[in-house]
Amino acid sequence: MALAQYKYMDIIHRCFRCGYCKFPQDWADVDNCPAYARHRLESYSNGGRLWLIRAWVTGEIQWSPHLADIVYSCVACKNCEEKCPLSFSDEIINMVVAARNEMVELGLLPPPVKDYLKNVQLHGNPYGLGAKKRGDWTGDLSVEPYDGQQYCYFTGSEGAYDTRAQQAARSVAQVLQSAGVSFGVLGNEETDDGNEVDLLGEDGLFELLAEKNIATFNRRGIKKIITLSPHSFNAIKNKYPQQGADVAVYHYTQILADLIRQGRLRAPQADGACITFHDPCFLGRWNNEYKAPRKVLKAVTGARFAEMERSGKSALCCGGGAGNYYTDLLGASPDSPARIRVRQARATGADILAVACPNCLTMLEDAVKVEGLESEIAVRDISELFGP
Repeated sequence: MALAQYKYMDIIHRCFRCGYCKFPQDWADVDNCPAYARHRLESYSNGGRLWLIRAWVTGEIQWSPHLADIVYSCVACKNCEEKCPLSFSDEIINMVVAARNEMVELGLLPPPVKDYLKNVQLHGNPYGLGAKKRGDWTGDLSVEPYDGQQYCYFTGSEGAYDTRAQQAARSVAQVLQSAGVSFGVLGNEETDDGNEVDLLGEDGLFELLAEKNIATFNRRGIKKIITLSPHSFNAIKNKYPQQGADVAVYHYTQILADLIRQGRLRAPQADGACITFHDPCFLGRWNNEYKAPRKVLKAVTGARFAEMERSGKSALCCGGGAGNYYTDLLGASPDSPARIRVRQARATGADILAVACPNCLTMLEDAVKVEGLESEIAVRDISELFGP
């Protein structure tokens, strides 16, 4: 039976499966779509995925667990939108999310996706950990609760709960403190930003999360926010205003670049190091911020900066977007996007792979371990380059 409510029925048939959505910007190879790079099957490319979605919503094929896995294998990296030459390119991710909306309504979800959404609904984070533990990331670091400071530092669920991301969250806080930035944190009053919840198709839950965070912002008088995660940055900047938010939001690399420019923050030193940078999709392709992290990295004293062949708008996603850092629908293979990406990083000769996203941090550090490259390349959050 056709799904009459699917909102993109009038344009989804216009995908001609030309294949551009699989390419990097320089057309060097056909694997810049993370799901296609992992599986090398046309059904996992975005062109193939759209045709399958169309067949499902028109009733030509029936739902199956395999179809759901294909629909949810998209990590919303926007490479397809960047490469698509057709007029509806800006709607490609929306067409996939709309199919997920239908699967959520029908309860037809891959088990890891169902677990992710259930944990966020019950606990306010995908890890299923107690909401009262959200402020524990600070450890023995002295960070003030928000009480009228210039900025609210929003750590997001990854920075609050993931062990490796907690280190990055503390590192950013320490760098901000060293530069004399006035900021406070919400601790247990913060809840999941909802960026991945929205992309997984649970728009009702996203609205609840956004409303809760916005109510906290309003109650506490918060006007400026610094985020650890580009995913939080994207949600608060682009999605929260639709729910009535009125705040200015900055990714922490934008703040660090400005502090270095002002002379308030001394550039780090890494004599003899070679650094490459992995662009986070939700900072780059989603929000067109490519300069700030590079300004910080190029200010590092004594280091050489080596750009990966696939960088900027043509960067290969680590595979962690749209909740895949948790659901892991693209893992368990040498062709997982994270493993491909660390091999690309190592090919530059770099011994430091710098990142600016907690999801990328955990995905790529795990990939380095699996690839056996721990003695050759270290994954570091940009803020950690300022440490001892």
